[in-house]
Amino acid sequence: MVTVPSVPQSKMRELSLLFQSMESTIPQSEAMQLSKDIFRKTEQLTKEFEMTYPPQFHNFLVTVGLRKKGLCYHWSDALYLYLSQKHYASFEFHLIGANVGEYFFEHNALVVVAKGGKIKEGIIIDPWRDSGELYFSRIEDDPEYVWIHRPMRGCL
Repeated sequence: MVTVPSVPQSKMRELSLLFQSMESTIPQSEAMQLSKDIFRKTEQLTKEFEMTYPPQFHNFLVTVGLRKKGLCYHWSDALYLYLSQKHYASFEFHLIGANVGEYFFEHNALVVVAKGGKIKEGIIIDPWRDSGELYFSRIEDDPEYVWIHRPMRGCL
């Protein structure tokens, strides 16, 4: 099982600044609160999902029934539902996917955009990729995937 490290304040601040960089009107306090909420929820889900490393091995454990959750879409759905209930004034949350329909290669994540902003200008939130250690970047700066918006996927 993956040990959940405590999150350095510098990482929370880095994510907060990335959120603020999307739109000049985003309040610093709201960006920092969103950053804290994402890191806290990621820590909670890492424990809840009993994450193992690497994430592909964790997927195997879920598939054979040794873990209940922890697939990439479990992460994106849980974060989407949690953050959507928070009612942030400056942000919207969307589901995105890469390699959609390719069984072993499909990957899902959450994207945060400024209210009314474009998906391609958003910030990827992907805790699955590093087994519970939060990966985040601008969509355009992610070297691993080509992301598409998945507005019809929904959360169960």
